[in-house]
Amino acid sequence: MKKSTIWVIAIIMGFSFLALLYLQFSYVEEMVKMKKEQFDESVNRSLYQASRSLEMNETLRYLEKDVNATERRAFQQDSVTVDGIGGTIKHSHQFSVAADDGTVYSSFQVKAFQMKPSSVPKAMILRKDKNSLLDATRSMQEIVRNRYVYQKALLDEVVYNILYTASEKPLKERVNFRMLDSDIRNELSNNGINIPYHLTVSTADGREVYRCPDYTDEGERYSYTQVLFRNDPQSKMGVVRIHFPDMGSYIYSSVRFMIPSIIFTLVLLLTFIFTIVVIFRQKRYSEIKNDFINNMTHELKTPIASISLAAQMMNDESVAKTPQMTSHLGQVIGDESKRLRFLVEKVLQMSMFDKKSVVFKKKELDLNEMVEQIAQTFTLRVEHTGGKIYTEIEAIDSAIYVDEVHFQNAITNLMDNAVKYRKQDEPLDIYIRTWNDEHNHLCLSIRDTGQGIRKENLRKIFDKFYRVHTGNKHDVKGFGLGLAYVKKVIDLHQGDIKAESELGRGTKFTIQLPVLKEEE
Repeated sequence: MKKSTIWVIAIIMGFSFLALLYLQFSYVEEMVKMKKEQFDESVNRSLYQASRSLEMNETLRYLEKDVNATERRAFQQDSVTVDGIGGTIKHSHQFSVAADDGTVYSSFQVKAFQMKPSSVPKAMILRKDKNSLLDATRSMQEIVRNRYVYQKALLDEVVYNILYTASEKPLKERVNFRMLDSDIRNELSNNGINIPYHLTVSTADGREVYRCPDYTDEGERYSYTQVLFRNDPQSKMGVVRIHFPDMGSYIYSSVRFMIPSIIFTLVLLLTFIFTIVVIFRQKRYSEIKNDFINNMTHELKTPIASISLAAQMMNDESVAKTPQMTSHLGQVIGDESKRLRFLVEKVLQMSMFDKKSVVFKKKELDLNEMVEQIAQTFTLRVEHTGGKIYTEIEAIDSAIYVDEVHFQNAITNLMDNAVKYRKQDEPLDIYIRTWNDEHNHLCLSIRDTGQGIRKENLRKIFDKFYRVHTGNKHDVKGFGLGLAYVKKVIDLHQGDIKAESELGRGTKFTIQLPVLKEEE
């Protein structure tokens, strides 16, 4: 599959997942917003009803107080008179209310009934004439009207008492805080809110007069207020304020069912991203593998062709077999055979590392001595370019416990790369240094003045089969296994290797090893 096709599919799927997540988060946000609005409305409505109940309770309290006081000052007079002419009995009630100074301020009489018991038989009571019914109806209307006047007078007195007396009292005397708390709790419960809240009551100028016993500041920034006695003068009003410590959990409880959906969507998105990364990585590995096969084929063809040509010349009877010719052909066959064996062994070494079947034969060595020996080996090759190898042996604790062959091959690979990737027609200088750092580690650095590596390629140089692209230049052959082999060897010796490079100015490899002791 083409890389462009994979990118198109990845972009479409990624956009779809992101759009799905956006819709889910938008839905959650709208639900939370709606729940918050409903919560605010319910709380404000509950506070309003509670404040109204407070005012009604105060009015009822004053009404009962004044009615009781007024009725204690009221008196009743009953009178019964008999009309001797017609034998009519008149039964009357008289109610009066006296003021504090003894003056009667309201008086009325109610005619209860009129009848002639001596002349009206019991069986004929229901056969009253229409005039008697009309008189009874008028009497009842008069009773209701007079009773209304009486009660209205009492209520007027209560209202004036509330206006001029109640508002003058301090807020803490007017409000029953326990009853107010109970009313608020009941109203909140009626509106479907059953979570704890904290309550304070203060005056209009901000002086706090009551605070609930378990009051805390948690969630105080989301508080709700309601004016108490809102029809009183502004200075006499009160303010009740409540807040809910668990309001957030209450609001978000309605969208908890969306959390698994969002989590699964995120898992699918991450899985998709991981799958795309694996696909691109496998595609890159496939390309690297094809490059490796092409390079390996080219590298193997060269010594095979040289050996084949030397063998043909030795078997060709038309070619004179002088001792010098025979020696030269034998040396070519031997050198190319060694080169062929080296290439095959390098591939087999990496295969052994991948299968984890390699066995180290560790022994105690001196890093300083190993570095000096390798430097002497490469002296001629470096001096041939017009450069020189500089060594700085500063390590005091230089004893290491390593596999001699593999560790020496790792350092040799670094030196060989410095020589191969030098600047053409310019002298090459190599600087080798050993030292002990402050963490009791043994360090080795190899710095050259060669071509250098671009920053974007530097982080990939330890990948297997990776080779830095050099355009159309093919003057340096290889499989891309050398630095991968070095990295593997250093890692298996519990060490660390880092690369620093600047294009056109050279590369520096730093190896850090623990001062190993012989294993018992």
